[in-house]
Amino acid sequence: MDVAILFTVFVAGLIIGVPVAATLGLSSLAYILVTGLNPVAIPQKMYAGMDVFVLLSIPGFILAGNLMNQGGITERIIRFASALVGWVRGGLGLTNISASMLFGGITGTAVADAASIGGVMIPGMKKAGYPADFSAAVTAASSTVGPIIPPSVPMIIVGSLAGISVGQMFIAGALPGILMGLAMMVTCYVISRRRNFPRQPWQGWGEVARSFGSASWALAMTVLIIYGLLSGLATPTETAIVASVYALLVGGVIYRELPWTQLPKILVDSAVASAGILALVGFANVFGWILVSERIPQMIADGVLSVTESRLLVILIINLLLLFVGMFMETIAALIILFVPLQQLAFAVGIDPIHFATFAVLNLMIGLTTPPVGVCLFVCAGIARIPLAPVVRAILPFLATNLLVLLAVSYVPAISTWLPSLFQ
Repeated sequence: MDVAILFTVFVAGLIIGVPVAATLGLSSLAYILVTGLNPVAIPQKMYAGMDVFVLLSIPGFILAGNLMNQGGITERIIRFASALVGWVRGGLGLTNISASMLFGGITGTAVADAASIGGVMIPGMKKAGYPADFSAAVTAASSTVGPIIPPSVPMIIVGSLAGISVGQMFIAGALPGILMGLAMMVTCYVISRRRNFPRQPWQGWGEVARSFGSASWALAMTVLIIYGLLSGLATPTETAIVASVYALLVGGVIYRELPWTQLPKILVDSAVASAGILALVGFANVFGWILVSERIPQMIADGVLSVTESRLLVILIINLLLLFVGMFMETIAALIILFVPLQQLAFAVGIDPIHFATFAVLNLMIGLTTPPVGVCLFVCAGIARIPLAPVVRAILPFLATNLLVLLAVSYVPAISTWLPSLFQ
């Protein structure tokens, strides 16, 4: 009965549109009041969830992404991507995807990628003759590559939950992210050929070299972050601080496009975004504590294992569950609530921790573009100024492609574990 109240309030909150963090807090409060527990457990468990040293890196990476976004990085990366692939049929769509692959390694969040790249690419694609629904769909689909290619806020979360090195998690996402981006580029090219989308003239190797030189300072940030983590010279938190200072210098001194008068606003926006994520982490930890106290993780694991102990079927069940949850719930909340119980199930059938963490994050990233609550769909539809329904129809081929990549990552562990094994 107590658990029923917990889930009833939680589901009702999601249905009526209450923010996920507030829904988690309200449902947890309802459970605690009904069971007669001391409500002081809520701030205690919230603090315990947020009092993790590696989570301090999240504000740093968010600040670095905002500084680089305001400092001219978006236009330079798009120019470089356009010089590389813009001349192919459907070149602006390919540019959109490749720019997200390059830019996502700096922002670390899909929504930031969708808003930043989409704000430039969607109007540009519409002006060049691409349908608005396709322009929004390709932007939304490609934005999910960002949190797979390092750095990645979700990878920081799962690293802290699973006790895995954040550097190992970052490098584990590199190959799946690249594979996902290339698969979407193939899909985009096939659609463009069939629908005879436009292409731009080849600008020559000189433009490739010039655009690379212009974007090189921005692209070097990802190298700086990964090297700092894998070399052991810096912790994730220290790396995030270095990245923020680097972003400030590149945008303000080298590119000279970072408006210093906007710096207070950038700091405030970054603080607000960071506070939102950490509040979500805190409330999700309270919710997760309740689930553990009610033995829900053990019940899930025992229930699945009573049906099958096949590793292949367990992976399929985990994928289906995470895809379903990703359609309705914010990524970080879903990770904190479901990761630990599903990790127990994965361990029971011998799934490698890094492999499981990688395809779990990939599942929830795909959920960001899956109706009815895919956040990136709403962002891109808003930028394109069209209803959601056409964007949903246009994104279906990209969803199919991403699901194929998910199956490959899920059933071929080497895709996610090979690179980390080289740096142990």
